Amino acid sequence: MTRNNIMGYFRRTPHQPKEGGSAGHETGPRALWLIAAYKLFKGVVLFAAGVGAVKLLHRNISFEVERWADLFRVDPNNHYIHRLLERFSIVDARKLKEFSVGTFIYSALQLTEGTGLLLGKSWAKYFTITSTSVFIPLEVYELAKRVSSPRLAVLLINIAVVAYLANELWRTAPARVKRSAGRRFIPPSP
Repeated sequence: MTRNNIMGYFRRTPHQPKEGGSAGHETGPRALWLIAAYKLFKGVVLFAAGVGAVKLLHRNISFEVERWADLFRVDPNNHYIHRLLERFSIVDARKLKEFSVGTFIYSALQLTEGTGLLLGKSWAKYFTITSTSVFIPLEVYELAKRVSSPRLAVLLINIAVVAYLANELWRTAPARVKRSAGRRFIPPSP
């Protein structure tokens, strides 16, 4: 860079686009922040679920569910409470340990993605695309097994995240940016 280009770079206000950029591309950082917030939120919720599973390790789970239902003033004869008790009746300490380990690993993955995206790291975009894409076939399978609005929403959000990040990486690829600016890359001569 020449001295004029360097000085022009530092004088440019944050709202001015760089050379070859588009003036209307304000949504880029906002969308990345939104994706980062989504990933961080999921990571914190999963971490809390893992902590909850660890705390339930040596307790009577049915008793705890009944205690929480009483605490929130839920009718003990409620159909949903009975279904929840049925599901928790088959959970033992081994399954709780497996659940908590899996939850902590997935939480660490989500927190890593969210933090990397929040910091604007390009590796985080690749990492998020890869890790999110891996789970899309599983989500499609689960949706085909039983259609529900939350499952459909999660699938659509994950597809949108992958599509957006792939587009961002494609759009900001160094070779493509140089070609779009009308400059060819010429390697330095020895």
